[in-house]
Amino acid sequence: MNLLLAGCSFKTTPIELREKLAFDAARLPLALRELDSRYDVEAVILSTCNRVEMYLARPNAIGLPDIDLLAEFLAEFQKLPVEQVRSCLYERKQADAIRHLFRVTSSLDSLIVGEGQIAGQVRRGYELAKEQATAGPLLHSLFQQASAVAKRVRTETGISRGHVSVSSVAVDYVRQVFDHFGDKTILVIGAGKMGELTLRHLKDLRPKKILVTNRSPEKAVAVAQGCGGVAVPWAELDDALVVADIVLSTTGAPEPIMVRRRFNDILARRSGGAMLILDIAVPRDFDPRIHDGDRACIFNIDDLQRIREQTLAERQKHVTPAESIIEAEVLRFQSDWTRRRNGPIIGKLTQEFEARRKVIVTQLMAKLNGKLDMADKEYIEGAFRLLQNQLLHGPITALTEEQHDPTSLSLREALFKLFRLGE
Repeated sequence: MNLLLAGCSFKTTPIELREKLAFDAARLPLALRELDSRYDVEAVILSTCNRVEMYLARPNAIGLPDIDLLAEFLAEFQKLPVEQVRSCLYERKQADAIRHLFRVTSSLDSLIVGEGQIAGQVRRGYELAKEQATAGPLLHSLFQQASAVAKRVRTETGISRGHVSVSSVAVDYVRQVFDHFGDKTILVIGAGKMGELTLRHLKDLRPKKILVTNRSPEKAVAVAQGCGGVAVPWAELDDALVVADIVLSTTGAPEPIMVRRRFNDILARRSGGAMLILDIAVPRDFDPRIHDGDRACIFNIDDLQRIREQTLAERQKHVTPAESIIEAEVLRFQSDWTRRRNGPIIGKLTQEFEARRKVIVTQLMAKLNGKLDMADKEYIEGAFRLLQNQLLHGPITALTEEQHDPTSLSLREALFKLFRLGE
């Protein structure tokens, strides 16, 4: 097995350079084909906002291009100075490359440990390589097992439990307060970038109605159209709050838009149950004294950030068990691949020794015909079989132990020549 990974990530390279190194969807197939044809290798490229990695392989022991050549390839393809590219690249070989891919796919090497997107990104990178016919037997096996390893890490540890973005934490709280949403009205106040992301999650709850209000009527209409909601004039904010069950507020106003006295008047007009207010504006949109834990519950950005940090800290407890799973899977992959690669030669070697043993034993039995009883014949048969097994033990063990050495092909060639297995 000969495997090489070369790439960069958020750990080694600033985003300004990662953006330039990233392969866009249109040119990624071309890059795969170029790697394949230029270096005669199996190739998979993983290109995301946080990493650009090239996985190259040959099932045999023929050398792979070194990291300097790959830096030249990247620099040429992305039209960048080669020195700039080379300075940020890292490389992993053999077991280290296997381990790295398993960690990446299991999100142990992610910016946010336990995030779920990377497994899908790895899968799409592999699928594109399949489409372009640049993934061969070694990378097929490696990436298929990487997907299985990631699934095992997710199911056997708690590393992916809990939401870690402010928007997803907010929606998680909404789910805890309400058990159904078909009769609920969501009111969106303002429409900042984080608010739009949170609204996207809230929309997935399939509420009865979404109302959107903004000081800019045009912005309110645009956001409402994007989420299938209804735009409400800013002057009718109080009326909208009267009917709202869930409020998402993110205006960016310099001072609260809703003070306690004004909100008390709104509460007096409400006939529904509790109102959940997600105030993720900075500064806050709602006077914190509005929160009473009964009819009005407010969660602000600090509350949600604190929950996010607690979730991340909890995930860190599961990193060690996840690493143990990955180490076991690395050894398993190496062992399985060695058996696959060496199975034919072991089978041929055993078959050849078996045939030669039978010829010698048959000749010996014919020569000693009439001089041996059944026990003697069984003893001789067993002695020659034991000798055969002892002779085979060394070569077979050596093949198995060569799994960590990319030059293992030379040993297979030597066995073919020594025992004339190709004749």
